Amino acid sequence: MPAKVVEILSEEEIRRTITRLASQIIEKSEDLSQIVLLGIHTKGVPLASLLAQQIEILENISVSVGAIDITFYRDDLDRVRTRTPAKTKIPIDITGKTVILVDDVIYKGRTIRAALNAVTEYGRPENIKLLVLVDRGHRELPIHPDFTGKKLPTAKEEQVQVYFQDVDGRDAVELIRGEHND
Repeated sequence: MPAKVVEILSEEEIRRTITRLASQIIEKSEDLSQIVLLGIHTKGVPLASLLAQQIEILENISVSVGAIDITFYRDDLDRVRTRTPAKTKIPIDITGKTVILVDDVIYKGRTIRAALNAVTEYGRPENIKLLVLVDRGHRELPIHPDFTGKKLPTAKEEQVQVYFQDVDGRDAVELIRGEHND
């Protein structure tokens, strides 16, 4: 059976979701100058940038944005498709700051566990929060986002694919059901 693709979030819905998530960060932060958005490679990086842009539009304040690669911190490298590691870029000393890890989709929680381990290599934040665009459930670890764009119950065999204009030429979130090629 061929794969069936269902649009979950359109370009407009993604824009509104990012605005809402940026507003939630603003509301829950005492001092935006202490915030560091760290996008997890790959799709967390453009999402973190979009959030920072929206925070600047809403509050006229620039928040620090960086990128973190968690490839070598994973405990499931033997089971996941590997890619060439990307460069970690942390713009400021994160010690004493509020780090918000940003990822496109949370599923089992293993990526976030790896990101938590990676962050400790770069300093000791005051606290670490998690923001995801889509939470699809099925957690294997007790990790839950502080900020969630959309909760999307899925079957284990389904996939969620996120597209961003700067990377993919379009903004969309799609649910893929049935057979597909990665």
